[in-house]
Amino acid sequence: MGLIINYAYTGTVPITEDNVQSLLAAADQFNVMGIVNLCCEFLSSSLCFENCIGICRLTSYYHCPELRAAACVYILHHFEEVSQVSEEFLDLSAEELAHIIEKDELNVKREEAVFEAVLRWIAHDPQNRRQHIACLLGKVRLALLQSDYFMNNVKAHEYVKNNAECKDLIISTLSEIYDLNVHNQTSFVNTNPLTRPRLPYAILFAIGGWSGGSATSVIETYDGRTDKWLNIPWDQESPVAYHGSAYLKGHVYVIGGFDGTDYFNIVKRFDPLQKTWQQVAPMHSRRCYVSVTIVDNFIYAMGGFDGYIRLNTAEQYDPDTNQWTLIAPMHEQRSDANATTLNGKVYICGGFDGDQCLSSAEVFDPATNQWSLITPMSSRRSGVGVVAYGNQVYAVGGFDGNSRLQTVEAYNPVANAWHAVPSMLNPRSNFGIEVMDGLLFVVGGFNGLSTTVAAECYEEDTNEWYDAHSMSITRSAVSCCVVPGLSNVLEYIARQHYYEHNTSMDILFTTSTRSSPL
Repeated sequence: MGLIINYAYTGTVPITEDNVQSLLAAADQFNVMGIVNLCCEFLSSSLCFENCIGICRLTSYYHCPELRAAACVYILHHFEEVSQVSEEFLDLSAEELAHIIEKDELNVKREEAVFEAVLRWIAHDPQNRRQHIACLLGKVRLALLQSDYFMNNVKAHEYVKNNAECKDLIISTLSEIYDLNVHNQTSFVNTNPLTRPRLPYAILFAIGGWSGGSATSVIETYDGRTDKWLNIPWDQESPVAYHGSAYLKGHVYVIGGFDGTDYFNIVKRFDPLQKTWQQVAPMHSRRCYVSVTIVDNFIYAMGGFDGYIRLNTAEQYDPDTNQWTLIAPMHEQRSDANATTLNGKVYICGGFDGDQCLSSAEVFDPATNQWSLITPMSSRRSGVGVVAYGNQVYAVGGFDGNSRLQTVEAYNPVANAWHAVPSMLNPRSNFGIEVMDGLLFVVGGFNGLSTTVAAECYEEDTNEWYDAHSMSITRSAVSCCVVPGLSNVLEYIARQHYYEHNTSMDILFTTSTRSSPL
């Protein structure tokens, strides 16, 4: 009460982990909505793997709709980590767990993680919980499991093979797996919960590019869960190629580029929730063939071609102030290079200096505003794809002055050395590159003869490249970025109508016996 009375006079209140729950209870009882909102903001900013379930439970007692939504989304988007480290997860009731794992929005890279979470929950009290295996197993997308995993880990599990209720589920799953593997039927053409892929947490955007002899404004979005692209029509937007793109604080930024006539310093940003475009502050220089990356909520734009010369200048954009600021210039002039961020530093590799394709690379430290040359790549690479993946910087494909490359190399910052990685399936330069769902994707580009629709992905764990579904149009000079956690993700995937009636992010919780969510 002392804190509430003090708030009435000062408009401020100190909120801590120790007092937030009792303060929220008192403020709610006396309808002091200012404190209720501040407590909710504190709890929302405190969400983590260990407390998100408890915080979500807490909102069952008080009117905190925004906090509840944030906690539910957090649980669904971080389910793998929550199920592995949270003690609160082990205290869920069978009904609560079933309600979570049946959600289409549950974010898991592999469906196996859902089954393993169920086993972890049962193992906490097997005597009383194994009776729930049939109910919980019915919420797992069993037909999306690897066949060997299903046979060896699910069908043969002691909880399952001795349970009569599971028998029909196993038979149905085997039938669906057969249809998927033998007849290659797509798994999302019906509403069968055994086969319907979960909704993706992240979407890959492929923006603009050079197609059919001119720049294009086409945007396509890629759903990694179903390996499908969707064309997003933006007829009102002007075409652009050889630009950069980045996702920051809820917006997709399209930076610089070329439309076949003009070289741009223009920067536009797209709101994927409202589906609106806005022009923001222009860069200091026109930059076609620009390299773009993000560090600490700043966008960096480096090098490029302004219509006259190849640039070594670089600048930084602050979305909060809508201002570009010049930073230290690079050691080399670079257009057609590419950049990425690893451990808070910017790495830029390869490119073209106006005379030759480059093998050199350099790193920028924002803390010191200094560029330092690092060990050169083994190949000259202009139109290269560069991306941080794992703990290394990958340089993929490009043009060495003679031919388009399939080769790939990775840089270890600790050793300051490059090493060879398996080559792509296709040679390409000036293509889109991104990491999503633990895979390195390359999209489009020029293969030496023509622009391509082809996409492929590399997995570090298997050290192999795999074909991904092709885009709908051929294009090089395309730029990609990954957009996570969209509440309207259905509008960006090619299977909207199969999910119309099952897209609530709310999670039902029963009364908690735990004293605090923190």
